[in-house]
Order: sequence, then structure tokens, then C-alpha cells
Amino acid sequence: MRFDQHTLVLLVRPPDAPDLSDAEADALQDAHLAFRAGLRDQGYLLGGGPLTDQDDERLRGISVMATDPATARELCSADPAVRAGRLAVQVMTWMVPAGNLRFENVPAPRSMAEAQADD
Repeated sequence: MRFDQHTLVLLVRPPDAPDLSDAEADALQDAHLAFRAGLRDQGYLLGGGPLTDQDDERLRGISVMATDPATARELCSADPAVRAGRLAVQVMTWMVPAGNLRFENVPAPRSMAEAQADD
């Protein structure tokens, strides 16, 4: 059987993440979303989003990247939320049976207001 390899990036809240005011956290989240949307626009990010109902609350989000792990780590390390210490990246290769996954070209939200807007 053939397998496709995808680079996964987990966004994890580190134990020493800085405390931020609501306004600072909101601004950082908008910068994070805009950065991720930019990765999508450039073709680096195939899909991703926040995690909910997870057993480990440190796990905050997941991304499937169209790059090798080293490039994904470099790109995601430039995320404003990572640079601020609010998130950390864990990078891995995910193998699935060839042709098992297909990603559509769906735009990513660039802010919380956009993410929460009704269609």
C-alpha cells in the first residue's frame, strides 16, 4: 500500500505562557489568525483550526501543511502568538493511505470578527 505524507503542526499552550489582558489577547489572536490566513494564501497551509473538547487543554490548534517538517517549523515559528510565547509548535509527519485526504481551497478567517461572522 502507498501512503501520502502530510506535515502536521500542533499548536500547544506552553506552561509558562504569558498572562495577557483581554485587549492584548484579542489583538494577538487577530494577528495569529491573519498570519495563518497568509500562510493559506501562500499555499503553505492546507487546512487547520482550533481544537475543542480535547482531553489535553494545552492542545490549542492543528494545521496540515504543504511543506516538509523543517519548513513548517520555520514558518509556524514566525506566528505572532508563537513569538509572543502564547503558543508553541510541535511538528510531525502524518501518513495516510494514498488519496485518502483531499483539501479544498477554502479561505481562512483573518480575525475573530471574521471567524464569528454569520454567512
